[in-house]
Amino acid sequence: MKKLVVIIGAVVVVLVAALVILPSLVPADRIRQEVVSQVKAATGRDLAIDGKVSVSVLPALSVQVANVGLSNPPGFQGKEMARLGALDVRLKLLPILSGKVEVDSFVLVDPMIMLEVDRQGRPNWVFDQGKPAEKAAPNQAPQEQGKGGGLSDLALGEVRIENGKLTYLDARSGTREEVDAINLSVSLKSLDDPLKAKGSLHYRGKPVDLTADVARPRALMDGTASPAELSVATEALKLGFKGEAGGASARGDLDLSVPSVRGLVQWATGKPLDVPGSGLGPFALTGKLAAGGTKVALTQAAISLDAIKANGDFTVDTGGARPSLKGKLDVDALDVNPYLPPEQPAGAGGGTAGGGNGGAAKSDWSDEPIDASGLKAADVDFALSAGSITVRKIKIGKSALHLALQNGRLVADLSQLELYQGAGRGRLGLDGSQPGVGLEAEFNLKGLAAEPFLADAAGFERLEGTGNADIQVAGRGRSQRALVSSLDGKGALSFLDGAIKGINLAEMVRNVTSAFTGGAAAQKTDFAELGGTFTIANGILSNKDLALKSPLLRLEGAGTVELPPRTLHYRLEPKAVATLQGQGGRSDLGGVAVPVIVEGPWDNLTFRPDLEALAKGKVGSEIQKRLGDKVPGGLLGGDGGSGSGEEKKSGPLPLNPGGLFGR
Repeated sequence: MKKLVVIIGAVVVVLVAALVILPSLVPADRIRQEVVSQVKAATGRDLAIDGKVSVSVLPALSVQVANVGLSNPPGFQGKEMARLGALDVRLKLLPILSGKVEVDSFVLVDPMIMLEVDRQGRPNWVFDQGKPAEKAAPNQAPQEQGKGGGLSDLALGEVRIENGKLTYLDARSGTREEVDAINLSVSLKSLDDPLKAKGSLHYRGKPVDLTADVARPRALMDGTASPAELSVATEALKLGFKGEAGGASARGDLDLSVPSVRGLVQWATGKPLDVPGSGLGPFALTGKLAAGGTKVALTQAAISLDAIKANGDFTVDTGGARPSLKGKLDVDALDVNPYLPPEQPAGAGGGTAGGGNGGAAKSDWSDEPIDASGLKAADVDFALSAGSITVRKIKIGKSALHLALQNGRLVADLSQLELYQGAGRGRLGLDGSQPGVGLEAEFNLKGLAAEPFLADAAGFERLEGTGNADIQVAGRGRSQRALVSSLDGKGALSFLDGAIKGINLAEMVRNVTSAFTGGAAAQKTDFAELGGTFTIANGILSNKDLALKSPLLRLEGAGTVELPPRTLHYRLEPKAVATLQGQGGRSDLGGVAVPVIVEGPWDNLTFRPDLEALAKGKVGSEIQKRLGDKVPGGLLGGDGGSGSGEEKKSGPLPLNPGGLFGR
């Protein structure tokens, strides 16, 4: 027994002595030379170890290397691709004896890594191919080829990066990005135990916290999926994922929140988001994520942007010539005004039109080139429904829209449209495959409340009633003004149980003078039916069959609406008739007509009697017939007098407005 104790003691002494002597048997210079040689052979790069190299055995086998640098290839801006302040690797002794590699700790201190892309597009992180590994003997079994340790036996006790810095340079664009204050800790007992990583960094002066958990690291290495969780948190965003990942795919729950989209872009790019409007503030997204290959799908998505709330499903495929988007989105209330530029004041296009002089008028159409390149950015097959939509002052009710975008051509089908107490359907096509943009539109509306719609859409507040419309229009142009000036089409409009504000046609028939004097706002012409058909050619709308029907009153009219200068020129002929029938009544009843000229810019129409036509028409004849030779001199123009002689036989004389109506 005593001899056994002595033998064991001797063995212990020998082992301790061996552990103490071992570091001296492996010179630091030899280690330095071997490491430098192996890195050169594997990467083609020079490894500089400028600091001390030390080896120790107790309490673990460890190697400490100070001040290490890895060179850049020729032609890059920096001399070195990486520089380490210190490297400390510690391995557990006992597992090594059984052929396993278990890292007790792996610490990188003050690592500085510079990633570069030169002007030719070459990255500095692509290394020259090293010497090929020796092939196993043909008769060696696969399981035997993997013996002797390796990644399958890897165990990381603790891996740390302390105060790291990463810089990215792109010589082609002059881009420079920098991430510093990198501190990361990774724990992995074995490939069959959970991997846990936690760290932080600074980007553009903002701290970013990172955490990651992988339940089965070996599954990731085998190309299969493992339960995983990831979170990224910073002042600009919070991102969370919980599900499965592996084999270049991921599937699970996604949770993203952004306090401000504009703030996120400013922080991520260093530049403000150059889009109009005041929107793009808070954003939140949750849903089921499935990503793999070139496809990313998000289902059961709940989205909020500013005051907009929506739900939907999306699939994006980047494997084609253009990205492809398919999906659907249901929005409670969509107000696009926060994302539109401010309305520009109307630009002067010349003097204000009036008095039939044909002068130019105000115009809001822009001459800026239309950029339709966005129509070529992707292919889209998308369904959108909204409880309400607000665009500028226009308020749209419940709507359903299907968008199909292919090769720069967009077709939008409105299967449901609730608009100002009315309903309708429509189709809008935009063609951006050629310079400028092409427009095709078809709309059918019934039951539209005309006054609030026209006021919100065009600032026109002179027409009341329930409107029905059937419109077809098409055009192409490189600017807004050019597009409007090219419009061609046709349509029909009708209004029931309404009124024309600003003029009282019935009063005019009874008393021409009072119809055009006094407060214009108080003047009003009620009607039971008003409508007609029209054509559009080169942006000019022409109408020849305008008709108004009302008890004791009929009106016929014709004229043009010039869309490019936003002006109107119309001639109306109201007449009193001996019938109380309104809607559906005859239009060819006899009566006294008093023609009216309506003209001017849309936002400032003027009304005046057509006195010349009135004098030559039925009213002049009626006056002469009734007064005969009692017509006072100068009342009807001409030489005055008794009205005898040849002048009486020549028909009605021209009216002199000054003589008939005074001032």
